[in-house]
Amino acid sequence: MTPATTEVTQAIRLTERINRIEPSATMAVVAEADKLRGQGIDVVDFGAGEPHFATPQHIKDAAIAAINGNFTKYTAVAGTAELRDAIVQRHATDFGSDYRREEVIASVGGKHALFNALQVLVDHGDEVILPVPYWVSFKDIIRYAGGQPVLLSTDESRGFALTAEMVAKCVTPRTKMIILNSPSNPSGAVMKPEDLAEIVRMAHERGIWVVSDECYVYLYYTDKRFSVGSLREYRDRLVVLGSLSKTYAMTGWRLGYALAPATVTSAMAKLQSQCTSNPTSIVQKAAVAALQGPQQCVEEMRQEYIKLRDHVVKGLRSIPGVKCTLPEGAFYAYPNVSAFFGRGGVKSASEVAGKLLREAHVATVPGEGFGTADHVRVSYATSVGELDRGLERMREFLAAL
Repeated sequence: MTPATTEVTQAIRLTERINRIEPSATMAVVAEADKLRGQGIDVVDFGAGEPHFATPQHIKDAAIAAINGNFTKYTAVAGTAELRDAIVQRHATDFGSDYRREEVIASVGGKHALFNALQVLVDHGDEVILPVPYWVSFKDIIRYAGGQPVLLSTDESRGFALTAEMVAKCVTPRTKMIILNSPSNPSGAVMKPEDLAEIVRMAHERGIWVVSDECYVYLYYTDKRFSVGSLREYRDRLVVLGSLSKTYAMTGWRLGYALAPATVTSAMAKLQSQCTSNPTSIVQKAAVAALQGPQQCVEEMRQEYIKLRDHVVKGLRSIPGVKCTLPEGAFYAYPNVSAFFGRGGVKSASEVAGKLLREAHVATVPGEGFGTADHVRVSYATSVGELDRGLERMREFLAAL
Protein backbone atom coordinates (compact mmCIF):
# COMPACT_ATOMS: atom_id res chain seq x y z
CA MET A 1 0.00 0.00 0.00
CA THR A 2 1.46 3.33 -1.05
CA PRO A 3 1.59 6.35 1.29
CA ALA A 4 -0.97 8.12 -0.92
CA THR A 5 -3.39 5.20 -0.63
CA THR A 6 -2.94 5.14 3.15
CA GLU A 7 -3.74 8.82 3.40
CA VAL A 8 -6.94 8.41 1.35
CA THR A 9 -8.05 5.43 3.46
CA GLN A 10 -7.46 7.29 6.70
CA ALA A 11 -9.32 10.33 5.39
CA ILE A 12 -12.59 8.44 4.89
CA ARG A 13 -14.93 9.49 7.67
CA LEU A 14 -18.60 8.65 7.58
CA THR A 15 -21.19 11.12 8.79
CA GLU A 16 -22.48 11.19 12.33
CA ARG A 17 -26.03 10.62 11.13
CA ILE A 18 -25.23 7.35 9.35
CA ASN A 19 -23.38 6.13 12.44
CA ARG A 20 -26.53 6.73 14.51
CA ILE A 21 -28.30 3.82 12.83
CA GLU A 22 -27.80 0.07 12.38
CA PRO A 23 -28.52 -2.29 9.49
CA SER A 24 -32.02 -3.77 9.44
CA ALA A 25 -32.15 -6.92 11.58
CA THR A 26 -34.66 -8.54 9.25
CA MET A 27 -32.56 -7.83 6.16
CA ALA A 28 -29.52 -9.27 7.94
CA VAL A 29 -31.37 -12.56 8.52
CA VAL A 30 -32.51 -12.65 4.89
CA ALA A 31 -28.92 -12.14 3.73
CA GLU A 32 -27.54 -14.88 5.99
CA ALA A 33 -30.27 -17.33 4.94
CA ASP A 34 -29.56 -16.56 1.28
CA LYS A 35 -25.86 -17.21 1.89
CA LEU A 36 -26.62 -20.65 3.33
CA ARG A 37 -28.94 -21.47 0.44
CA GLY A 38 -26.15 -20.46 -1.92
CA GLN A 39 -24.06 -23.19 -0.29
CA GLY A 40 -26.76 -25.74 -1.11
CA ILE A 41 -28.25 -25.85 2.40
CA ASP A 42 -32.00 -26.37 2.75
CA VAL A 43 -33.24 -23.45 4.88
CA VAL A 44 -36.79 -23.14 6.20
CA ASP A 45 -37.41 -19.43 6.06
CA PHE A 46 -39.51 -17.99 8.89
CA GLY A 47 -37.63 -14.70 8.67
CA ALA A 48 -38.93 -12.94 5.60
CA GLY A 49 -41.79 -10.55 6.22
CA GLU A 50 -43.62 -10.98 2.95
CA PRO A 51 -46.62 -12.88 1.62
CA HIS A 52 -46.00 -16.24 -0.01
CA PHE A 53 -48.85 -15.59 -2.43
CA ALA A 54 -48.23 -14.49 -6.01
CA THR A 55 -49.32 -10.99 -6.98
CA PRO A 56 -52.90 -11.33 -8.35
CA GLN A 57 -53.02 -11.70 -12.12
CA HIS A 58 -55.07 -8.57 -12.88
CA ILE A 59 -52.39 -6.48 -11.17
CA LYS A 60 -49.61 -8.10 -13.19
CA ASP A 61 -51.63 -7.62 -16.37
CA ALA A 62 -51.92 -3.89 -15.67
CA ALA A 63 -48.13 -3.61 -15.37
CA ILE A 64 -47.63 -5.50 -18.63
CA ALA A 65 -50.15 -3.22 -20.34
CA ALA A 66 -48.31 -0.19 -18.99
CA ILE A 67 -45.05 -1.42 -20.49
CA ASN A 68 -46.66 -2.24 -23.83
CA GLY A 69 -48.39 1.14 -23.78
CA ASN A 70 -45.06 2.89 -23.19
CA PHE A 71 -46.12 4.31 -19.84
CA THR A 72 -42.45 4.44 -18.93
CA LYS A 73 -41.70 8.13 -18.42
CA TYR A 74 -41.40 10.33 -15.35
CA THR A 75 -44.61 11.14 -13.53
CA ALA A 76 -45.41 13.75 -10.89
CA VAL A 77 -43.15 13.20 -7.87
CA ALA A 78 -46.09 12.38 -5.57
CA GLY A 79 -47.58 9.96 -8.09
CA THR A 80 -50.08 10.33 -10.90
CA ALA A 81 -53.42 11.99 -10.23
CA GLU A 82 -55.03 8.67 -11.17
CA LEU A 83 -53.08 6.81 -8.49
CA ARG A 84 -53.56 9.38 -5.76
CA ASP A 85 -57.29 9.46 -6.44
CA ALA A 86 -57.39 5.65 -6.32
CA ILE A 87 -55.65 5.65 -2.92
CA VAL A 88 -58.05 8.24 -1.54
CA GLN A 89 -61.11 6.43 -2.90
CA ARG A 90 -60.02 3.01 -1.63
CA HIS A 91 -59.36 4.37 1.85
CA ALA A 92 -62.67 6.26 1.91
CA THR A 93 -64.59 3.18 0.82
CA ASP A 94 -62.94 0.87 3.33
CA PHE A 95 -62.54 3.17 6.33
CA GLY A 96 -64.85 6.16 5.90
CA SER A 97 -62.03 8.71 5.58
CA ASP A 98 -62.26 11.96 3.66
CA TYR A 99 -58.88 12.84 2.15
CA ARG A 100 -58.21 14.92 -0.96
CA ARG A 101 -55.70 14.31 -3.74
CA GLU A 102 -53.27 16.89 -2.38
CA GLU A 103 -53.30 15.07 0.99
CA VAL A 104 -51.75 11.86 -0.38
CA ILE A 105 -48.29 11.03 -1.66
CA ALA A 106 -47.21 7.78 -3.26
CA SER A 107 -43.74 6.53 -2.40
CA VAL A 108 -41.28 3.74 -3.13
CA GLY A 109 -42.76 1.44 -0.48
CA GLY A 110 -44.27 2.08 2.93
CA LYS A 111 -40.82 2.36 4.55
CA HIS A 112 -40.01 5.23 2.20
CA ALA A 113 -43.21 7.04 3.22
CA LEU A 114 -42.29 6.55 6.88
CA PHE A 115 -38.76 7.83 6.32
CA ASN A 116 -39.98 10.93 4.49
CA ALA A 117 -42.66 11.69 7.07
CA LEU A 118 -40.21 11.57 9.96
CA GLN A 119 -37.62 13.61 8.11
CA VAL A 120 -40.08 16.47 7.61
CA LEU A 121 -41.68 16.33 11.09
CA VAL A 122 -38.97 15.27 13.57
CA ASP A 123 -36.13 17.64 14.39
CA HIS A 124 -33.00 17.33 16.53
CA GLY A 125 -33.91 16.81 20.17
CA ASP A 126 -37.57 15.92 19.51
CA GLU A 127 -38.89 12.95 21.46
CA VAL A 128 -40.87 10.25 19.69
CA ILE A 129 -42.86 7.76 21.78
CA LEU A 130 -42.30 4.26 20.42
CA PRO A 131 -44.17 1.27 21.87
CA VAL A 132 -42.16 -1.92 22.38
CA PRO A 133 -41.93 -4.29 20.58
CA TYR A 134 -41.49 -2.11 17.53
CA TRP A 135 -40.76 -2.72 13.87
CA VAL A 136 -37.00 -2.69 13.37
CA SER A 137 -36.85 0.45 11.22
CA PHE A 138 -38.81 2.79 13.51
CA LYS A 139 -36.06 3.44 16.03
CA ASP A 140 -33.32 3.96 13.47
CA ILE A 141 -35.36 6.27 11.27
CA ILE A 142 -36.18 8.39 14.34
CA ARG A 143 -32.48 8.57 15.19
CA TYR A 144 -31.50 9.40 11.62
CA ALA A 145 -33.86 12.37 11.76
CA GLY A 146 -32.13 13.51 14.95
CA GLY A 147 -35.00 12.52 17.23
CA GLN A 148 -34.88 10.64 20.50
CA PRO A 149 -36.92 7.41 20.75
CA VAL A 150 -38.82 7.14 24.04
CA LEU A 151 -39.43 3.42 24.44
CA LEU A 152 -42.75 2.39 25.96
CA SER A 153 -42.79 -1.22 27.16
CA THR A 154 -45.95 -3.28 26.78
CA ASP A 155 -46.95 -6.39 28.71
CA GLU A 156 -46.67 -9.74 26.95
CA SER A 157 -49.13 -11.31 29.38
CA ARG A 158 -51.75 -8.81 28.16
CA GLY A 159 -51.04 -9.46 24.51
CA PHE A 160 -48.74 -6.43 24.22
CA ALA A 161 -51.77 -4.17 24.67
CA LEU A 162 -51.27 -0.40 24.45
CA THR A 163 -53.57 2.20 25.99
CA ALA A 164 -53.79 5.99 26.04
CA GLU A 165 -52.98 6.01 29.75
CA MET A 166 -49.71 4.22 29.07
CA VAL A 167 -48.81 6.65 26.32
CA ALA A 168 -49.73 9.72 28.38
CA LYS A 169 -47.21 8.75 31.07
CA CYS A 170 -44.41 9.08 28.51
CA VAL A 171 -45.36 12.55 27.29
CA THR A 172 -42.97 15.38 28.11
CA PRO A 173 -42.66 18.96 26.83
CA ARG A 174 -40.29 17.61 24.16
CA THR A 175 -42.71 14.99 22.81
CA LYS A 176 -43.22 15.63 19.10
CA MET A 177 -44.73 12.39 17.89
CA ILE A 178 -46.27 9.03 18.79
CA ILE A 179 -45.80 6.09 16.44
CA LEU A 180 -48.54 3.47 16.32
CA ASN A 181 -48.48 0.17 14.44
CA SER A 182 -51.63 -1.92 14.52
CA PRO A 183 -51.65 -4.75 13.57
CA SER A 184 -48.13 -4.92 14.89
CA ASN A 185 -44.96 -6.18 13.34
CA PRO A 186 -43.51 -8.21 15.11
CA SER A 187 -46.08 -9.26 17.71
CA GLY A 188 -49.26 -9.38 15.64
CA ALA A 189 -51.01 -7.39 18.39
CA VAL A 190 -54.09 -5.42 17.36
CA MET A 191 -55.12 -2.32 19.26
CA LYS A 192 -58.76 -1.80 20.10
CA PRO A 193 -60.37 0.97 18.04
CA GLU A 194 -61.35 2.82 21.22
CA ASP A 195 -57.74 2.79 22.46
CA LEU A 196 -56.47 4.05 19.10
CA ALA A 197 -59.08 6.80 19.09
CA GLU A 198 -58.26 7.84 22.65
CA ILE A 199 -54.53 8.08 21.90
CA VAL A 200 -55.20 10.18 18.82
CA ARG A 201 -57.57 12.45 20.75
CA MET A 202 -55.08 12.91 23.58
CA ALA A 203 -52.25 13.64 21.16
CA HIS A 204 -54.36 16.15 19.26
CA GLU A 205 -55.22 18.04 22.43
CA ARG A 206 -51.51 18.32 23.27
CA GLY A 207 -50.34 19.23 19.79
CA ILE A 208 -48.51 15.95 19.27
CA TRP A 209 -48.29 14.22 15.90
CA VAL A 210 -49.50 10.64 15.51
CA VAL A 211 -47.93 8.53 12.78
CA SER A 212 -49.96 5.37 12.26
CA ASP A 213 -48.25 2.63 10.29
CA GLU A 214 -51.15 0.65 8.85
CA CYS A 215 -49.19 -1.64 6.57
CA TYR A 216 -51.16 -4.64 7.90
CA VAL A 217 -54.51 -2.91 8.32
CA TYR A 218 -56.27 -5.40 6.03
CA LEU A 219 -54.94 -8.34 8.04
CA TYR A 220 -57.22 -8.02 11.09
CA TYR A 221 -58.32 -11.39 12.49
CA THR A 222 -60.65 -10.32 15.29
CA ASP A 223 -62.70 -7.14 15.16
CA LYS A 224 -63.58 -5.15 12.08
CA ARG A 225 -60.53 -3.47 10.55
CA PHE A 226 -60.00 0.10 11.66
CA SER A 227 -57.89 3.04 10.49
CA VAL A 228 -57.23 6.16 12.52
CA GLY A 229 -57.71 7.97 9.21
CA SER A 230 -61.44 7.63 9.85
CA LEU A 231 -61.09 10.04 12.81
CA ARG A 232 -61.68 13.08 10.64
CA GLU A 233 -61.77 15.61 13.45
CA TYR A 234 -58.13 14.90 14.34
CA ARG A 235 -56.62 14.68 10.86
CA ASP A 236 -54.58 17.88 11.15
CA ARG A 237 -52.14 16.02 13.45
CA LEU A 238 -52.31 12.61 11.77
CA VAL A 239 -50.10 10.84 9.27
CA VAL A 240 -51.50 7.52 8.04
CA LEU A 241 -48.99 5.25 6.31
CA GLY A 242 -50.13 2.52 3.96
CA SER A 243 -48.60 -0.02 1.65
CA LEU A 244 -49.71 -2.33 -1.14
CA SER A 245 -46.96 -4.81 -0.26
CA LYS A 246 -48.82 -6.98 2.23
CA THR A 247 -52.39 -6.29 1.14
CA TYR A 248 -51.90 -7.33 -2.48
CA ALA A 249 -48.73 -9.47 -2.23
CA MET A 250 -46.67 -6.74 -3.92
CA THR A 251 -43.57 -6.52 -1.71
CA GLY A 252 -41.07 -6.31 -4.55
CA TRP A 253 -43.09 -3.78 -6.50
CA ARG A 254 -42.35 -1.09 -3.86
CA LEU A 255 -45.45 1.08 -3.61
CA GLY A 256 -46.53 2.79 -0.40
CA TYR A 257 -48.29 6.01 0.49
CA ALA A 258 -48.99 8.57 3.17
CA LEU A 259 -52.24 10.37 3.97
CA ALA A 260 -51.57 13.62 5.81
CA PRO A 261 -52.27 17.37 5.83
CA ALA A 262 -51.31 18.94 2.49
CA THR A 263 -48.49 20.90 4.12
CA VAL A 264 -46.90 17.62 5.18
CA THR A 265 -47.39 15.77 1.89
CA SER A 266 -46.00 18.80 0.06
CA ALA A 267 -42.89 18.76 2.24
CA MET A 268 -42.55 15.00 1.72
CA ALA A 269 -42.79 15.53 -2.04
CA LYS A 270 -40.04 18.16 -1.81
CA LEU A 271 -37.78 15.64 -0.09
CA GLN A 272 -38.77 12.86 -2.46
CA SER A 273 -37.99 15.08 -5.44
CA GLN A 274 -34.37 15.21 -4.29
CA CYS A 275 -33.91 11.46 -3.76
CA THR A 276 -36.10 9.01 -5.68
CA SER A 277 -38.50 11.30 -7.58
CA ASN A 278 -41.68 9.42 -8.53
CA PRO A 279 -42.44 5.78 -7.77
CA THR A 280 -41.91 3.59 -10.83
CA SER A 281 -44.44 4.56 -13.50
CA ILE A 282 -45.29 0.96 -14.39
CA VAL A 283 -45.88 0.07 -10.74
CA GLN A 284 -48.23 3.02 -10.40
CA LYS A 285 -50.48 1.54 -13.11
CA ALA A 286 -50.39 -1.82 -11.34
CA ALA A 287 -51.29 -0.10 -8.08
CA VAL A 288 -54.33 1.54 -9.65
CA ALA A 289 -55.49 -1.88 -10.82
CA ALA A 290 -54.98 -3.26 -7.32
CA LEU A 291 -56.89 -0.47 -5.61
CA GLN A 292 -59.74 -0.18 -8.12
CA GLY A 293 -60.04 -3.84 -9.07
CA PRO A 294 -61.73 -6.77 -7.33
CA GLN A 295 -60.88 -7.06 -3.64
CA GLN A 296 -61.80 -10.70 -3.18
CA CYS A 297 -58.13 -11.64 -3.39
CA VAL A 298 -57.47 -9.62 -0.22
CA GLU A 299 -60.11 -11.51 1.74
CA GLU A 300 -58.95 -14.87 0.40
CA MET A 301 -55.41 -14.19 1.57
CA ARG A 302 -56.68 -13.00 4.95
CA GLN A 303 -58.65 -16.19 5.49
CA GLU A 304 -55.61 -18.29 4.61
CA TYR A 305 -53.44 -16.34 7.05
CA ILE A 306 -55.91 -17.08 9.86
CA LYS A 307 -55.55 -20.81 9.20
CA LEU A 308 -51.76 -20.51 9.10
CA ARG A 309 -51.78 -18.41 12.29
CA ASP A 310 -53.75 -21.04 14.16
CA HIS A 311 -51.49 -23.80 12.86
CA VAL A 312 -48.19 -22.15 13.78
CA VAL A 313 -49.32 -21.01 17.23
CA LYS A 314 -50.55 -24.50 18.06
CA GLY A 315 -47.23 -25.90 16.88
CA LEU A 316 -45.12 -23.40 18.82
CA ARG A 317 -47.11 -23.89 22.02
CA SER A 318 -46.60 -27.65 21.74
CA ILE A 319 -42.81 -27.20 22.04
CA PRO A 320 -41.86 -27.59 25.72
CA GLY A 321 -40.53 -24.30 27.10
CA VAL A 322 -41.94 -22.06 24.34
CA LYS A 323 -44.64 -19.52 25.20
CA CYS A 324 -46.56 -17.68 22.49
CA THR A 325 -49.34 -15.10 22.62
CA LEU A 326 -52.07 -15.34 20.00
CA PRO A 327 -51.44 -12.74 17.27
CA GLU A 328 -54.59 -10.97 16.15
CA GLY A 329 -53.26 -9.56 12.89
CA ALA A 330 -50.35 -9.39 10.42
CA PHE A 331 -48.60 -12.71 9.72
CA TYR A 332 -46.11 -13.09 12.56
CA ALA A 333 -45.92 -15.09 15.75
CA TYR A 334 -43.65 -13.81 18.51
CA PRO A 335 -42.73 -16.77 20.73
CA ASN A 336 -40.90 -16.28 24.01
CA VAL A 337 -37.79 -18.49 24.10
CA SER A 338 -36.25 -17.23 27.34
CA ALA A 339 -36.71 -20.67 28.97
CA PHE A 340 -33.77 -21.85 26.87
CA PHE A 341 -31.31 -19.18 28.02
CA GLY A 342 -28.44 -20.83 29.84
CA ARG A 343 -28.81 -24.08 27.95
CA GLY A 344 -26.35 -25.20 25.31
CA GLY A 345 -24.29 -22.08 25.79
CA VAL A 346 -27.01 -19.69 24.57
CA LYS A 347 -27.65 -16.57 26.61
CA SER A 348 -29.95 -14.48 24.44
CA ALA A 349 -32.63 -14.52 21.76
CA SER A 350 -29.97 -13.52 19.23
CA GLU A 351 -27.94 -16.59 20.09
CA VAL A 352 -31.02 -18.82 19.90
CA ALA A 353 -31.89 -17.41 16.47
CA GLY A 354 -28.28 -17.66 15.30
CA LYS A 355 -27.92 -21.30 16.30
CA LEU A 356 -31.36 -22.11 14.90
CA LEU A 357 -30.22 -20.81 11.53
CA ARG A 358 -26.70 -22.22 11.45
CA GLU A 359 -27.42 -25.59 13.06
CA ALA A 360 -31.11 -26.34 12.46
CA HIS A 361 -31.37 -24.25 9.28
CA VAL A 362 -34.50 -22.37 10.35
CA ALA A 363 -34.45 -18.62 9.79
CA THR A 364 -36.12 -16.45 12.46
CA VAL A 365 -35.49 -12.86 13.51
CA PRO A 366 -34.19 -12.25 17.06
CA GLY A 367 -36.29 -10.06 19.31
CA GLU A 368 -33.46 -7.65 20.13
CA GLY A 369 -34.07 -6.01 16.75
CA PHE A 370 -37.63 -5.28 17.88
CA GLY A 371 -36.70 -4.05 21.35
CA THR A 372 -37.33 -7.19 23.42
CA ALA A 373 -34.81 -9.65 24.80
CA ASP A 374 -36.83 -12.87 25.13
CA HIS A 375 -38.38 -13.50 21.73
CA VAL A 376 -37.85 -14.51 18.14
CA ARG A 377 -40.15 -13.51 15.30
CA VAL A 378 -41.63 -16.26 13.18
CA SER A 379 -43.26 -15.36 9.89
CA TYR A 380 -46.02 -17.81 9.04
CA ALA A 381 -46.52 -16.46 5.53
CA THR A 382 -45.67 -19.79 3.97
CA SER A 383 -47.27 -23.16 3.33
CA VAL A 384 -48.47 -25.55 6.04
CA GLY A 385 -45.85 -28.01 4.84
CA GLU A 386 -43.05 -25.50 5.36
CA LEU A 387 -44.45 -24.56 8.76
CA ASP A 388 -44.42 -28.20 9.81
CA ARG A 389 -40.86 -28.73 8.57
CA GLY A 390 -39.63 -25.66 10.42
CA LEU A 391 -41.54 -26.39 13.61
CA GLU A 392 -40.15 -29.94 13.74
CA ARG A 393 -36.61 -28.63 13.29
CA MET A 394 -37.21 -26.08 16.05
CA ARG A 395 -38.62 -28.77 18.34
CA GLU A 396 -35.60 -31.03 17.85
CA PHE A 397 -33.09 -28.22 18.18
CA LEU A 398 -34.58 -26.72 21.34
CA ALA A 399 -34.97 -30.14 22.97
CA ALA A 400 -31.28 -30.79 22.41
CA LEU A 401 -30.09 -27.55 24.05
